[in-house]
Amino acid sequence: MTLPTLLSIYHHLPYPLRVITASLKGYQLRWWRYGSETEKLIQKALARDYWSQKSWSEWQNERLGYILDKAATEVPYYRDQWRERRKKGDTASWELLENWPILKKEEVRKDPKKFLCDSSKRKRMYLEHTSGSTGTPLSLWQSKKTLHNAYAIYEARVRWWHGVSLEDRWGILGGQMVVKPNATTPPFWVWNQAFNQLYLSSYHISKTNVEAYYDAIQRHQLKYILAYPSALASLAQMIKEKNLPSYKLELAISNAEPLFDYQKEIISQVFNCEVVNTYGVSELSVGGAECEFGNIHLWPEYGFVEIMDVNEDKVLPVGDMGRIVATGLINEDMPLIRYEVGDLGSLSSQQCECSRSLPILEEIEGRMDDVLVSIDGRRVGRMDPIFKAEIPIKEAQIIQEKNDLVRLRFVPEDDFDHDDVLICLIQEKLGPMQVILEKVDRIPRGANGKFKAVIRNDNVKISD
Repeated sequence: MTLPTLLSIYHHLPYPLRVITASLKGYQLRWWRYGSETEKLIQKALARDYWSQKSWSEWQNERLGYILDKAATEVPYYRDQWRERRKKGDTASWELLENWPILKKEEVRKDPKKFLCDSSKRKRMYLEHTSGSTGTPLSLWQSKKTLHNAYAIYEARVRWWHGVSLEDRWGILGGQMVVKPNATTPPFWVWNQAFNQLYLSSYHISKTNVEAYYDAIQRHQLKYILAYPSALASLAQMIKEKNLPSYKLELAISNAEPLFDYQKEIISQVFNCEVVNTYGVSELSVGGAECEFGNIHLWPEYGFVEIMDVNEDKVLPVGDMGRIVATGLINEDMPLIRYEVGDLGSLSSQQCECSRSLPILEEIEGRMDDVLVSIDGRRVGRMDPIFKAEIPIKEAQIIQEKNDLVRLRFVPEDDFDHDDVLICLIQEKLGPMQVILEKVDRIPRGANGKFKAVIRNDNVKISD
């Protein structure tokens, strides 16, 4: 039976049976992600937070050496690559990371099985399909051991850092199709007993449905929420407009999308809670989370991170903005070497006030594909001024349709009268190009429920 058929059957079940179905799936995922050793793994991760820089360097170098040797000798894609290089007289050592080429997503998409180690038991591994927000989905295999380690680190450095746990009652506002797309009446959610989790659909948030969402959050007594920031900010804005009483959460965790200041402000205001940002990819090659002082700390166990020049494969010094390239260290069954994750960012040399020794990801500028191009050919990543809270807009999306044309879709507040300001802000960043302002009721979401704040169309040419 195909997945669409199973999903269709699920959607036609009465709500109590949907709860049972979701909970059974939840127990299956819990088995993959957590085990009897999870508590011990969490404590070990928390202890590593305060390792010395020397200890981290020694650990990463040893782990990196192991991964590079295994990839070169046991992974078909890399073994073939090195064999061809040797035939051509290339004597470079595979023990040195700088001798490895940059790996693009397209290569992994073409034949993901070629990236599996010969010794790995694919049928005993968890198959993860990414959402495909930037194209065709990726297929990724992860062992139970890999997932247990990865989720223990996440528990330690996201939930435990901020005083909540997996055992609390919590909500997730995401892109799973837990409700029929055309549903017009509640419930727009399903309770997952395995995780003490209320899974709320991000597709059905509207002025008509906001009170139903609000009542569900209250009724299920959620302590914290993990959410796409665009979806939670939109819900918070509607709660505010309806003059519903503020509901106090302990924490809101942002994931899968950039978190903008205006989103953080409305979420914090309406839910009376701390809002923390996280960063990561399904490939588990890089991961990180915000500490109590607002810095995103990378997790060295996930991967070795390099920042590369945008135009050439050259490693940049700490502090410079460039492509995030990561060599996965946690998933030894499907090692991705110098993998370009598709985002732009920079590292920081500063010491955080939290005293943790984990490296700091200073800035994340979004996806390479969505960096805009100015009139004079410059790549422009940071478009934050357009989304500042001082401008009375609820949400906005910038689309560069041509090299000299930008469309700004936005949902205005009732008292909006800032057309000239928005045009000036865009032209300050991109130059004297044409700007079309398009007022809408809601910004369209993708098939995975995610919201893209910045889009560059394929026909926009980039100068080398």
